[in-house]
Amino acid sequence: MQITVRKIFHRNQFRIGFFFKQDQELNRIALVIGARYSRTLKGWHLPYAPDTLQVLCEAYAGHELEFLKEETDTVELQYTRPLETLKEQVGRHRTQPVSPRTADLEISAGNRAELLRLEQQLQLKGYSASTQRTYKSEFAIFLKQLKRLPAADMTVERIRNYLQYCHTELKLTEATIHSRMNALKFYYEQVLGRDKFFWEIPRPKKPLQLPRVISEEKVLAGLFRMANVKHRMILLTAYSAGLRVSEVVNLKITDIDADRMQIFIERAKGKKDRMATLALFTLQALREYLAAYKPRYWLFEGQHPGEPIGVRAAQSVFKQAYKDLGLPPSLSFHSLRHSYATHLLENGTDIRYIQSLLGHNDIKTTLRYTHVSKQAMSRIESPLDRILRNQAQNKLGNGDEK
Repeated sequence: MQITVRKIFHRNQFRIGFFFKQDQELNRIALVIGARYSRTLKGWHLPYAPDTLQVLCEAYAGHELEFLKEETDTVELQYTRPLETLKEQVGRHRTQPVSPRTADLEISAGNRAELLRLEQQLQLKGYSASTQRTYKSEFAIFLKQLKRLPAADMTVERIRNYLQYCHTELKLTEATIHSRMNALKFYYEQVLGRDKFFWEIPRPKKPLQLPRVISEEKVLAGLFRMANVKHRMILLTAYSAGLRVSEVVNLKITDIDADRMQIFIERAKGKKDRMATLALFTLQALREYLAAYKPRYWLFEGQHPGEPIGVRAAQSVFKQAYKDLGLPPSLSFHSLRHSYATHLLENGTDIRYIQSLLGHNDIKTTLRYTHVSKQAMSRIESPLDRILRNQAQNKLGNGDEK
């Protein structure tokens, strides 16, 4: 496919733009090399720097790159040595401001190829989109640190030293280090096919973080303060069935089973289908919502026809609903799911049923809610209260004897 490359002036700075007919594979490569897409220009663009042309030629090897004159966008000129000629043009304009995304070009050409190999292997193994984004991001950061050193040549000892650097110098959190280790483990073991050597590198112990729960009263207060019916239904559906935000926004109308009073969750976390409970009140409210909004395919449509509402939009709805209720600012949309599980537990639902409803593989994940259930904790009396109560009873008894 032909790719047109030309100098552009975009948002008060020179950039190198490249344009092609919409193609999923070419778009994927553009994202990997750190390009930005402009809806106005209907094309991708990168910083106006000499390395950019090298990146484009390497990333789109096998495709025809056509370079246009910089004086006009309409006159075409096929250079006999396009890379060297345009490098000279770029070099004369190095005083122009360069986008911060130039940092994405700090990865050497050889290591950029390894990043593409990692992405391909992730796709072939069918990893989720979020896992792919995390692994690619963490691996890219690692490659930038290596500079010209080939990633494939790294030894176990050098990787240990790098992870120690992440601990001591970068002060990364335990969760971030775990993510980076997972990305490196995937590359060296799944892409390069090395023996499993990561057992030699200790993992940092993760802190035990308890779920943040909203009381039943404030859950309802947040739900029914929403004037927008669709926004209210998003939160109501999420809480009443204990759904993740990604599960709510991807619900289809056909996923609502009124006969069996269930909600079908397709390809949830871990690519597992499951059934969630459909509350009677939620069903009645959904019928009113469907009659008023008339969505065609997705239960909660976004601004653009034929697309579901976005995750960020749903998270914003949650923040708007609960911002003035005196709740901690750290609460998120996921707190509705935590609250659903905790309230079920407090109402006497067996922990195994809760595990199934939430789609947890490990019962230990579900057992976290026992630590925040007020029902279990309410039966435990503090030693201080017991001592003071006994003292008060003893004094009262002594007074009666006198």
